Amino acid sequence: MLTRSVKNPIISRKDVPNIYPNAVDVSSVFNPGAIKYNGKYILLLRVQNRGRETFIMQAESANGVDFKVADKIVVFNGLEKIKEKIYHIYDARITKLENKYYVLFAMDMDDGCKLGLAKTESFEEYEFLGIISEGDVRNGVLFPEKINGKYLRLDRPNKVQLEGGPSSGNTICLSESEDLLKWKTVKSVMSGRFHYWDENIGSGPTPIKTREGWLHIYHGVATHFASSNIYQAGVSLLDLNDPSIVLARGRYNILEPREMYELTGQVQNVVFPSGMVVEDYDDEGFALTDSKVLVYYGAADTVVGLAVSTVKELIEASKQ
Repeated sequence: MLTRSVKNPIISRKDVPNIYPNAVDVSSVFNPGAIKYNGKYILLLRVQNRGRETFIMQAESANGVDFKVADKIVVFNGLEKIKEKIYHIYDARITKLENKYYVLFAMDMDDGCKLGLAKTESFEEYEFLGIISEGDVRNGVLFPEKINGKYLRLDRPNKVQLEGGPSSGNTICLSESEDLLKWKTVKSVMSGRFHYWDENIGSGPTPIKTREGWLHIYHGVATHFASSNIYQAGVSLLDLNDPSIVLARGRYNILEPREMYELTGQVQNVVFPSGMVVEDYDDEGFALTDSKVLVYYGAADTVVGLAVSTVKELIEASKQ
């Protein structure tokens, strides 16, 4: 269902230019948000330095495979107005919405993980719009259009503490907003399946509109192994008019750690889907079933991988 690029990992720490003083000889680069803009592929990368500080950096490609990382750290203008201490900004998801590009990312703060929102029109400058969550929440991703007059997002409250790892959660929720800034949880969408590959779950890239429903790739964590939590990728199909309704959800993962760069690194046994580009749409904005799909993922919290499929194959996988 997903075929790894022969060039994997497509980005590693060696591809990140030295930026003094904060990003020199960095330790890792992973979990990219992805978008296609003006014919070019853009990734917003999670980069970690040797002090385990985290930054967002941008990479660009003409073919979606060979990327050049820009020699600057992304600045979210207005973020300096936040009075509370922000320890890390990471795991950006990019959504085109109403002819603007929104970046939703995680922010580690004293009282847990928050969701931050920024926008850009050119990927040259980014405007920070605010903190848009309460409580400890992660894996937020916007839908690319209003549904029934409301902005919608998927998110995942952190209510589970992984042994030897970060806080996590076993339920993806649907939230709605009138203005993209104030949000309320509407319904639960899907929960983890105890004792199987996706006991704890969280949304991945921006959902894709297809004739059969919203194509939704998510990550699942198998926690019942004595030595490791295993992060994998799966796929589901959500109702177009009410995305809290799950039309189909694959029984099997569509990508799991198998290659050495996925099995070993900062965190072993991880594939973490976070960016997706669908190449072809019809005139009404629906992804074509035979369209190529590029899925970008973090591998072992250390490098960036690319796996390729089609819309048709992913929809079929959701129904298995």
